Amino acid sequence: MEVVHIGFDIGGMSIKAGLVDKEGNILYKSTRPTPSGDKGISFIKYMRELIDELIAYSQDNNLKITAIGVAIPGIVDNKEGSLTYANNLDLEYPFQIKEKLKDYGFDFYMSNDANVACLAEQKFGAAKGKKDAILLTLGTGVGGGIVIDNKLYEGNEGKGAELGHFVLVVDGLPCTCGRKGCFEAYASATALLRLTKEIMMENKDSLMWEYCDNDINKVTGLTSFECSKKGDKAANLVVDTYVKYLGEGILNICNVFRPETVIIGGGISNQKDYFINKIVNYCEKYHYGYKNTPKVEIVAAKLTNDAGIIGAAHLLDF
Repeated sequence: MEVVHIGFDIGGMSIKAGLVDKEGNILYKSTRPTPSGDKGISFIKYMRELIDELIAYSQDNNLKITAIGVAIPGIVDNKEGSLTYANNLDLEYPFQIKEKLKDYGFDFYMSNDANVACLAEQKFGAAKGKKDAILLTLGTGVGGGIVIDNKLYEGNEGKGAELGHFVLVVDGLPCTCGRKGCFEAYASATALLRLTKEIMMENKDSLMWEYCDNDINKVTGLTSFECSKKGDKAANLVVDTYVKYLGEGILNICNVFRPETVIIGGGISNQKDYFINKIVNYCEKYHYGYKNTPKVEIVAAKLTNDAGIIGAAHLLDF
């Protein structure tokens, strides 16, 4: 009988769960919408429905479930198996997930979603075969995950690895965390959209206006990159400025951790080589601590939407 783990990937829109084997293969997965409005009653109900569905599948396919791992956004207490706070989940905090699922009798572990995605990419994805890796997820904010010597580094109670919140610009732009000048305020997808709109307003003849049907509210993460590929000067300015901030943050991370690989995730990473090559070129040009040291590989994430399920299932040893 093959041993498998349940991996949960919980987000603001959906609760996904799957059965994952030792090699990182998802054998079966299912999903429910993330509920709101009842302070977590339906949340646990849907998690239990998914667990029961996965148990039924495992029984029909000669699989043995031994553990549940959970990837979830927000501030996690990995000792208690609880969620301290998440701004996009309508729950009462601290929200005790481990306690509410303990009757299943499975081993349980929970971690921040960026940590979990980093673990998945290091074990089975873009950094497979590397013992040290760091993941940056560029979305609404900047999430961070750190693997050192094949082990996930989470900090005390799992509340470390917040790479989006080191200060890049002293007294700089306000960050949603309450500080000013955080890396997240300059390198998130949100920051890219803000920068794109600012430069569009200063360049009314930019191709970016045509790309978004002359409606600035239709600007997306693709706007500047796609127009930059066509040679638009204003779009090039957006991309180059964004790469500068992201590159400086990555150089800081390289100098602190010297990982073998930095993995870039989030929707912007779908630009693949066009984007990644710009970051690599920037880091090689402004190379304090970059040359004459072990080279840091910078790559795009590979596992995309499956990283959470796979990484969560591998939070516990098989």
